[in-house]
Amino acid sequence: MNAPPTPRPVPDAGPGDVLNEAQRAAVDHGEGPLLVIAGAGSGKTRTLTHRVARLVAEGVPPAAILLLTFTRKAAQEMIARAIRLLDRRCERVSGGTFHSFAHLMLRQHGTAIGLPADFAILDRSDAEDLIGLLRKEIAGRPARGRPLPRKQTLGDLFSRAVNTMRPLEEVVLAEYAHFAEQLEELEALFAAYERRKREHHFVDYDDLLVLFRRLLAEAPEVRRRISGAYRHILVDEYQDTNRIQADILDLLAEVHRNLMVVGDDSQSIYAFRGADFRNILEFPRRFPGTRIIRLEENYRSTQPILDLTNLVIARAREKHAKRLFTRRAGGAPPLLVEAEDENTQSRWVVERIRELFDRGVDPGEIAVLFRAGYHSFDLEIELARAQIPFVKVGGFKFSESAHIKDTLAHLRVLANPYDRLSWHRILTLLERIGPKHAEGIYRDIVNARSGVSGLLALASRNPELEKLKALFRALDPQAMSVAELGQEVLRYYLPILRRSFDDHPRRAKDLEQLLGIMERYRRLETFLADMALEPPTLSVEERLVAELEAKDRLVLSTIHSAKGLEWHTVFVLWALDGRFPSLHALADEEEMEEELRLMYVALTRAREGLYLCYPREVFDRTLGVVLNRPSRFIDRIPRRVLPKCRVDGYGRLLPEGEGEAP
Repeated sequence: MNAPPTPRPVPDAGPGDVLNEAQRAAVDHGEGPLLVIAGAGSGKTRTLTHRVARLVAEGVPPAAILLLTFTRKAAQEMIARAIRLLDRRCERVSGGTFHSFAHLMLRQHGTAIGLPADFAILDRSDAEDLIGLLRKEIAGRPARGRPLPRKQTLGDLFSRAVNTMRPLEEVVLAEYAHFAEQLEELEALFAAYERRKREHHFVDYDDLLVLFRRLLAEAPEVRRRISGAYRHILVDEYQDTNRIQADILDLLAEVHRNLMVVGDDSQSIYAFRGADFRNILEFPRRFPGTRIIRLEENYRSTQPILDLTNLVIARAREKHAKRLFTRRAGGAPPLLVEAEDENTQSRWVVERIRELFDRGVDPGEIAVLFRAGYHSFDLEIELARAQIPFVKVGGFKFSESAHIKDTLAHLRVLANPYDRLSWHRILTLLERIGPKHAEGIYRDIVNARSGVSGLLALASRNPELEKLKALFRALDPQAMSVAELGQEVLRYYLPILRRSFDDHPRRAKDLEQLLGIMERYRRLETFLADMALEPPTLSVEERLVAELEAKDRLVLSTIHSAKGLEWHTVFVLWALDGRFPSLHALADEEEMEEELRLMYVALTRAREGLYLCYPREVFDRTLGVVLNRPSRFIDRIPRRVLPKCRVDGYGRLLPEGEGEAP
């Protein structure tokens, strides 16, 4: 009888792939469940890659290894690195996303739960189109006068209910309260959508996971066959799984229990997509005998930055304890910067960015991060004025958003009464006025040759047009400030906003921010000129694209879109209590915990330089309160860890307390 072959050792691919002690322990783990708590910048991809190569080298058939990730690219890159570490046997490792694996299994075994073999996949666009068709049918017999949400919003709403395993009513009341009066119609539409999918053998993106879990739960023979086929299951970014995905993994690991999950509870920030923070916290309870390994050595940031991040996340109510450290020497401490107002904050950030350019830091190595997309509006204006190109990731570009353009159009015709584009935009917002009618009104205004008064002289029976006339009678550019003009326009425009956009509460916040910008202008013409600037930038929703790899553009990004990325220097804007965390989150303990984790993610993006900025004395018009303290997540950090400075009205950076009035 021949002795079994000696396992081939896994060589290191180079200095960057040398494993530290904790990583080596995870790679060499034997049988049974394993939870790897991988702190930010701690080399989790390297660990997973070496684990795959180690298993293959030890004789585990590659096809018996299942690697689950959240993007196909991540799985492909890990397998490619494993091939470089070992050999081409790693090509046969089963790797992909949860959804792609679910699709494969349903194609092979779906008939066991009555799923037709010829089922067709609806991508998000197809699903929205189907919802749109059903919406028209429901809208033909409305129970109330208000129109139903648009198909994209309905798709988001239905997906949220499915992924969080909550009744539609609960999701609507908790997160879409402005649609509460239409709950009956929404539930009828959701039921019709589910029925139509069944009738036509359609399966949408969310159904893939729901049906796969059902297959594993209701077909024990199939479950044992699938579970037995995969001796080792490895999962990346486990903190981002939802309850359905966690259930799937429980069922898949039934036979061998060799489940390795890698993640960081402190970076769980996608609850709005259905991710459940409790999955990673409760993993040891779901899998008794779990071995826990913590990756705490950080390969990204300097120790002063890590000292701050450790103190911030220590405040989390529930967590897997860890303390990040680095072997790198040196580094300047992060800086908390208080500015006189929002524009002072923006101008100081621009000047600091210029200094970094002068020191040789590439624009693409600098990022400005923020809690919400509208927080960068004022900065975008200053960057455009300074001719600094940037790419904006997450949210939308200020100057290109429809509700901002609508508002500005009403002000532009005050400065130029014969601005055809602005008049068309204003008039077509009104009910019962289409493009042809708008063109006729515009010609009458031009022919009257009396400016905006030409509109006032028009005879009309349209009540919407009469409201517009009343607005322009109230606007007096000679007697009113720019902000006062803006307030009158918004008072008129908000009802239009509510009927035009399903996400009108968020857009109303944007308009409040616009009013804040107006307050620093004395002349309407100057304000409009600045608004007309077209920065050579790209706005990208939710994800980074190839252009971000260029070194010639500064990066503006929501923190959600920045997760997994890093930069030489990071600025965190609006680190102001009431903005970060948001006022909305203050009443919900779970939301506050996620906001704390969001701050942690922002801070851990920085390698060398980190600045947290906030304007003081900000008036919140919605609640009528003044916001004047730094974020509670950083307010009481010792000054030896987070020194504080202030920027005065001249843009000078002064130590805390210096230059302030007694």
